Amino acid sequence: MLKEFKEFIMTGNVIDLAVAVLLAGAMGLVVSGFVNDIMMPLVGHFTGGVSFEDMKHVLSPAVMAADGTVEKPENAIMYGKWINAIINLIIVGFVLFIIVKAYNKTKAPAEEPAPAGPSEVDLLTEIRDALKK
Repeated sequence: MLKEFKEFIMTGNVIDLAVAVLLAGAMGLVVSGFVNDIMMPLVGHFTGGVSFEDMKHVLSPAVMAADGTVEKPENAIMYGKWINAIINLIIVGFVLFIIVKAYNKTKAPAEEPAPAGPSEVDLLTEIRDALKK
């Protein structure tokens, strides 16, 4: 049973899937860095210095103590981070689309099976018919 399990685990498709999951995780980190560190500052520059990361709608402000410490933190909807996540998703989807499209171009076209010739029975029937004539 263990041998069968090892053979199942070591098949090419499972290994390909594992590699794809690891690469997707790494690609996600690269794209997140690209979006957060390169794209969003550029977008912020062209929108008059607006930082999407800081965009929020405060539901209840923070309560400060007399000594300057925070008694109750603010409660806010951070929609700017959501905008960053949407941009990140669009870029990841586009990059994966380009990768899959390039991969499909490199795959060899599927060969059509050779046309099946007549079977032995058909050949023997033809010989028999030819001999009858």
